[in-house]
Amino acid sequence: MKTRITELLGIEYPIVQGGMQNVGYAELAAAVSNAGALGIITGLTQPTPEDLEKEIKRCREMTDKPFGVNLTILPTIKPVPYEEYARVICESGIKIVETAGRNPEPFLPIFHEYGVKVVHKCTSVRHALKAEKVGVAAVSVDGFECAGHPGEDDIPNLVLLPAAAAQLKIPMLASGGIGTGAQMAACLALGADGINMGTRFMATKEAPIHEKIKQAIVDASELDTALVYRPLKNTARVYKNSVAQRVNEIEREQGKDMAFELIRDMVAGAKGKVSLSSGDIDHGIWTSGMVQGLIHAIPSCEELVREIMNDCERTIRDRLLGFIS
Repeated sequence: MKTRITELLGIEYPIVQGGMQNVGYAELAAAVSNAGALGIITGLTQPTPEDLEKEIKRCREMTDKPFGVNLTILPTIKPVPYEEYARVICESGIKIVETAGRNPEPFLPIFHEYGVKVVHKCTSVRHALKAEKVGVAAVSVDGFECAGHPGEDDIPNLVLLPAAAAQLKIPMLASGGIGTGAQMAACLALGADGINMGTRFMATKEAPIHEKIKQAIVDASELDTALVYRPLKNTARVYKNSVAQRVNEIEREQGKDMAFELIRDMVAGAKGKVSLSSGDIDHGIWTSGMVQGLIHAIPSCEELVREIMNDCERTIRDRLLGFIS
């Protein structure tokens, strides 16, 4: 399948594995890229820029296909040396970067100097248009269904994708709530040039997380996620475990003026990382999207990419074309 995304990124299939904190390591990125899609290492999962450089080298030992690095730019309690991470990405020869969070404009000069193509993740049409204006190569438009931060507009992809496609000139990935080939066909019909998946790639054999976490995703339904941080206007969608439910209780009790200090220890990133590595589902919060309701198996990345492509093409050929024949 050839789209503007396959042409831009130099990949066989228009499927991207989005950046995921404490999940996007070299082994997953390499497995996705070897399957003909685009794997992405999560930059800030590595504690220092030097560690990211090592992780990029480790990925190159496992694949000779294109892969990218995610750089998420968000407010943090501890300052992050974003410029150093960006320089490591460039000097390591990476040619594709997925940015997310704040406006990537301050980092575009160095990325463009090194010929890096920037795909910016956006949760609204206005942010996608701004990203296009400042010079990114493509956008990944993230609907309300997604895991992680869906923004504050609460617009699902059935509306968001065609609204964005109607105004954008650059290529667009559909992101959020996607895990099947039929959904991919729908996204293409709505104006996308490819898809970005996160949660679906968590439930693969190569994902470097505990098997109990993968099985929890398989066992969950589309109802088993929780939205946290809404009073803080920094909404995140996470797996609905006991910690997320307790956070929601505190948020309801405290209302819009809730202080972050009341939940800080419960939602610490280090605790979520322990959940992913140990399999203790309730140790901390960890992100998972509504698409978990459509995940029923734990295939290899190669099997998953092949299944999605076959399903997508079958949906277009056998179902959609049938309506007009």
